[in-house]
Amino acid sequence: MRPLFARMSFVALLIAAPVTAQPSADADARLTALVEAYWAHTLKESPLTASALGIDDYANELGDFTLAGDDRRAAAAADFLQKLGAIDKNKLSENARIEFSILERTLDETIKANKLGQRAINFTNRSGWHQTVAGMSDNLPFRRAADYQSYNKRLAQYARINDEGIAVANVAIKGKYTLPCDALAGYENSISGLMAKDVKTSRFYAPYGRARADTISQEEFDALAQQAATTISTIIYPALQKHFDWYVKSYKPACAVKPGISAQPGGDVYYAHRIRNQTTTSLSADEIHNIGLSEVARIRNEMVEVAKKVGYPSREAFIEHLRTDPQYYAKTPEELMEKVARVTKIIDGKMPSLFGRLPRLPYGIKEIPVEIAEGTTTAYYNPGSPDIGIAGFYYVNTSKLDQRPLWEIPALSVHEGVPGHHHQIALQQELPLSDFRKNGAFFTAFVEGWGLYSERLGIEMGLYDTPAKDMGRLSYEMWRACRLVVDTGIHAKGWSKAQAIAFMTDNTALSPANIEAEVNRYISWPAQALAYKLGELKIRELRDYASKSLGPKFKLADFHDIVLGQGAVPLDILEVQVKNWVAQSK
Repeated sequence: MRPLFARMSFVALLIAAPVTAQPSADADARLTALVEAYWAHTLKESPLTASALGIDDYANELGDFTLAGDDRRAAAAADFLQKLGAIDKNKLSENARIEFSILERTLDETIKANKLGQRAINFTNRSGWHQTVAGMSDNLPFRRAADYQSYNKRLAQYARINDEGIAVANVAIKGKYTLPCDALAGYENSISGLMAKDVKTSRFYAPYGRARADTISQEEFDALAQQAATTISTIIYPALQKHFDWYVKSYKPACAVKPGISAQPGGDVYYAHRIRNQTTTSLSADEIHNIGLSEVARIRNEMVEVAKKVGYPSREAFIEHLRTDPQYYAKTPEELMEKVARVTKIIDGKMPSLFGRLPRLPYGIKEIPVEIAEGTTTAYYNPGSPDIGIAGFYYVNTSKLDQRPLWEIPALSVHEGVPGHHHQIALQQELPLSDFRKNGAFFTAFVEGWGLYSERLGIEMGLYDTPAKDMGRLSYEMWRACRLVVDTGIHAKGWSKAQAIAFMTDNTALSPANIEAEVNRYISWPAQALAYKLGELKIRELRDYASKSLGPKFKLADFHDIVLGQGAVPLDILEVQVKNWVAQSK
């Protein structure tokens, strides 16, 4: 899943405080005021997020991409943390204590992350400031002339943020915090691919390629469109060329030889920080590695059983059939999108049986932009905004069609669409929570854990109705189990890229192109991939606990509504919530 804006990180671990005093309305009010002040500060520092939420206060701004900006944000976090410490947590109500702990962790993470040299790593093998700006119109409103004017003013700032991005990356080069060479093959295409020969086909021009808003005249619309085209050709394209030249001449030759983050100065400390940040646990790399090996062995046995049922002598023989038989692959991008659309509508019809509450915001499907498709993952989800009337979108990779098997579609769709990311995030956006919790609390272990858990719900939905689809589900679960082994192998145990690819090839049914893209992702984005399986295992553990504890009183829809009812939370808070619900239900 792709966060709304990659520069923002909101992951927290709650250390629950025992209640030793009566809740105080005054303490709750002080916390509410502080949370509101923090969120207002966050929106000021993240103007694109503000616009995506329908807030116009910073409508003409792109934000500060400098290290000085990071220092300013860390200093502000320290100030907020000091003010938070003046509030007696034990006097807060139950919900306020959760809010307190989430804010406390968020602030603490911001401060700690800014002290690490790796803060200068400002892009991954699949993202960067150029892609952020190229795709920003997907999350902005275009209802009136002022919206188009604001967009054009933001485009005109591109040269500045490009220079800021390059300056930060130069600090990374100097400190030897560069991304590994192994993960960067073809990255320059994500830059050059944005320079379309016809400016009007550029992604930067996208708002003017859509239907004109009724509130703006054709004459004004055409004038603004021409202004945007001029900005793209005279400001953005030269900046992209500068970016391209710098990357090829300066960054690429300085890329890291070893793929693991631990090979960098302070890399072990950074990786431990990333594990805590992404998983909301205190697990060590060794513990996670061993959990992964255990899960790989379990899932492998299940895959053997599926292969036996259809008469194949081995798991490997069935996987080879699935990888090579043309019947399992679309001939055109449109055919693949049609297959995805059909599956998503089948899933939609099954949702009411598994959930008591469904979000109002719909979602659509789109193709992943061509300039990043070949180097990125199979799919991702981009959140919508009910505040400005933008749907969520499930993005599908239509490049390399011979590597996109149709038997993956059911598992992929329940993860990215519903009941996975769209259902969880769209529901969170309309819960009666603070704006900070609704729009700023992104816990990877919860969000991605829920996405992977949703793949398993496909069993109860009857989606895996052929051995090929069932093997697809198991391959996807194996994929996430392998991540625990491969990510920790690369970043804590000195594995090479070749070792990682060999392990993934041996254990999953993923195509070679997908495996290559995924391993590159783990190399350039340490620890993020650990969150999926650890989150899913916790949700499954809590479901088993609730089912056994409640017996005939257990209702799956109620359990799901409880899990999602407070938005994204750290895994230990989720455990407290579920166990409290079980106790109350008894």
